[in-house]
Amino acid sequence: MRRNRTLLEKRRDYVINYLNQNQAKQMKVVVAELSDTLFLTERTIYTIINEGLATQAKA
Repeated sequence: MRRNRTLLEKRRDYVINYLNQNQAKQMKVVVAELSDTLFLTERTIYTIINEGLATQAKA
């Protein structure tokens, strides 16, 4: 199933922003909250985070 690029970008932006707003919490807790909110697996969220951090490092 193909995803719309803008949808993927919005999802990545939401995850990165949520992560930045909740830096005081442990990563495992933040990922669990995102998993419940977005109905994604924890593995998918970790992948989004890693891709987002790699993108920010290039910029």
